[in-house]
Amino acid sequence: MADEVRVAIESDADVVVARQRARELAAGLGLSGTDLTLLATAISEIARNITTYAERGEVAVSVVATGRRRGVRVVASDEGPGIANLELALRDGYTSGVGLGMGLPGTRRLVDEFDIVSAPGEGTTVTFVKWGPELG
Repeated sequence: MADEVRVAIESDADVVVARQRARELAAGLGLSGTDLTLLATAISEIARNITTYAERGEVAVSVVATGRRRGVRVVASDEGPGIANLELALRDGYTSGVGLGMGLPGTRRLVDEFDIVSAPGEGTTVTFVKWGPELG
């Protein structure tokens, strides 16, 4: 399997494909079943934000390595309306739509590293990493 996969996100079916591809890549690195579930859930949350707020975007999943650790980096990007107030959007319970407000703050809790860049009219890019076990 390749060290990177890209999935165009335009529908719920694409969200499922992105989850599956990420799980396959992560399983090859030895991530635990729990970590695979956390990764898939994080991708679902972010990719559904794309379909809800931006209509279309992309999820790129790649293998990363630092020292004795390997993991999976996910970069989810769109050219949607952007987020005017990131601090507010990262608060538990806040939603600008009809959701429960768990997407961004929930995703941040599920992964090991999390970053978001967004501006009104310029879209949003969310980058996160889920690390696997240290190599022996």
